[in-house]
Amino acid sequence: MLAATLVVVVWRPRGIGVGWPAVGGALLCLIVGLVHLADVREALSVVGDATIAFIAIVLISLVLDRAGLFSWAALHVARWGRGSPWRLFVLVILLGAATSVLFANDGAALILTPIVVGIVAELELSPAATLAYVMACGFIADTASLPLVISNLVNIITADFFDVSFTRYAAVMGPVGLVAIAASLGVLALFYRRSIPASYDVADLRSPAEAIADPLTFKAGFGVLALLLVGYVAADPLGIPLGAIASLGALALLVIAGIGRRTPVWSTVRSAPWHIIAFSVGMYVIVYALRNQGAADALGGVFAALGGYGLLVTALGVGLIVALLASVINNLPATLLAVLAIDAAGTSGAVRDVMMHAGVIGADLGPKFTPIGSLATLLWLHVLAGKGIRITWAQYLRTGLVLTAPVLVVTLAALAGWVALIGA
Repeated sequence: MLAATLVVVVWRPRGIGVGWPAVGGALLCLIVGLVHLADVREALSVVGDATIAFIAIVLISLVLDRAGLFSWAALHVARWGRGSPWRLFVLVILLGAATSVLFANDGAALILTPIVVGIVAELELSPAATLAYVMACGFIADTASLPLVISNLVNIITADFFDVSFTRYAAVMGPVGLVAIAASLGVLALFYRRSIPASYDVADLRSPAEAIADPLTFKAGFGVLALLLVGYVAADPLGIPLGAIASLGALALLVIAGIGRRTPVWSTVRSAPWHIIAFSVGMYVIVYALRNQGAADALGGVFAALGGYGLLVTALGVGLIVALLASVINNLPATLLAVLAIDAAGTSGAVRDVMMHAGVIGADLGPKFTPIGSLATLLWLHVLAGKGIRITWAQYLRTGLVLTAPVLVVTLAALAGWVALIGA
């Protein structure tokens, strides 16, 4: 059932939304008795807050994008490059990383990539250089989505399932995420070292101020983002769901945009990926069908065995298994299966801590192995095709394997070392 659902999600006959196949697969599982209504209720309770938070964060990204924030930032970055494409390449990667951390991986991949494509076009760089910048944006969007709970739907689901606070998650994954970003930067620079040209003319660029389409929303965005970060930290001890805080931030920006009347509020709301709600719930129900057939217990047994060999082996083993699952069956069902398996493994202390966070790393980085690893990658490829940039599956697979493997291993090793240092 999972395989059939994913085939339809990737194929998307007649352009149907990704939510419909997931809901259809879930209903079939319910009809044939692979899952029960209690499983559906549990799925809603597990992924509900995570999905609401994710949609709210994407809405914030969309509003700020239409206000001009990301174009403004990208143009500043291009000017900071001071005519050096190599400096620009590094700065674009760092901008993508910052965008992914604060606005989730989907926001970084889908919003920043077209902006970078536009800037590269203004600079009239070669097709090879354009591809290097584009691939860097798509790659860093996922590999940099580790540091905060809000940076990836995978992170939110895992933190919610295991009741990991915003601050505890950041304490573990913040430093590890910095290692992932540094490793990504090194691997990307090495891989594309021959594609970056010698220089570009800064005079070809627009002024960053010209990119600001809605000054009121643009200015308010900085205050809302600051308050959101405070709210995320304060919400944990008060027992307030992450989705509620993110939703308040999205509502505040939408109201401000409505007052300014420069950003189309309703079209922005309609453009949000609402289908993710149906996809999240539907896929979790399907994964519950796998759990009911013993898949989670079997995988949990493997994880428990790995836990007996120390933190490094546990991190590498769990992370690589989840990464491979994510690359084949998509990172969302892989995450859902992983959290059930980690729970079934019955470990505790530092070993359990490493397993939880290794699962996140595997599900965040593993999707970069293949084009079907995450919805963000599929949508990113679709956006690029609309810009006239076509990346074949064979081309992506060759690049994805070379770029992802070393970053994944280094990041998992960093996790094991950091947890050993700070304790569970």
